[in-house]
Amino acid sequence: MARTRPVGVITRGTTNPNRLRRCDRWLAGPASWRLRRSAAPPVVVDLGYGASPVTAVELHDRLRGVRADVEVVGIEIDPERVAAGKALEREGLTFRRGGFEVPLDGRSATVVRAFNVLRQYPEDEVPGAWDAVRERLTPDGLLVDGTCDELGRLATWVAVEPLGAVSLTFSWHLRGLRTPSTIAERLPKALIHRNVPGEPVHDYLADLDRHWERSASHAAYGVRQRFLATAQALRDSGWPLLDGPSRWRLGELTVAWDAVAPRSGRVHQGP
Repeated sequence: MARTRPVGVITRGTTNPNRLRRCDRWLAGPASWRLRRSAAPPVVVDLGYGASPVTAVELHDRLRGVRADVEVVGIEIDPERVAAGKALEREGLTFRRGGFEVPLDGRSATVVRAFNVLRQYPEDEVPGAWDAVRERLTPDGLLVDGTCDELGRLATWVAVEPLGAVSLTFSWHLRGLRTPSTIAERLPKALIHRNVPGEPVHDYLADLDRHWERSASHAAYGVRQRFLATAQALRDSGWPLLDGPSRWRLGELTVAWDAVAPRSGRVHQGP
């Protein structure tokens, strides 16, 4: 029997224009090869876009610079939110009702971006949600499970491939940054309760703060130079950073998931 009810629950739906720009910039940058490699027009899903469809519209605008034929599909459980999106449909941008089952009429998604969605779920529901979405991805596909503040100045996201999570990205608005670990309050649901002694993500953030303090002398040349020195020291200390200075200048750091994944194993880490 065909499923008739979307998988998931209606979330608060809070959103703002330009709130997800940091993740969009990453999708159009380091992750853009996934879109370019697709033989068919790539399908990108804005899952749980919220009370306003603005983030799906912005995602379509930004990714058209990578692939002009990209198709962005906004998916929401709330029928009223879907109706609001329908009014903004255009070529390459559509809206439909659904949840973690990601209904795409039999197609697979190259990217599923789910921001500020799972944060509103219990931690023990994260593995099932990841598994459901992973089944809907192309072989090169990606689930981006992320969280950000209301203005998008602090953001984190886990990159999950069909075989499991591969990386964790942190992105800061550098101007006025006092302590990098302030981003801890915006960790994804898989990690938000793991910022405690004995957990790898806690060690990572502690080292990040320590190198930030040790790089204070670079502040005379600007916060960006201090951040670059911090990132380099973090890499030199053994943390497996997957990016380099071109991303660090943007206030962005990506670390291998295995280095920060929960120790307890409650959150799915791979096949």
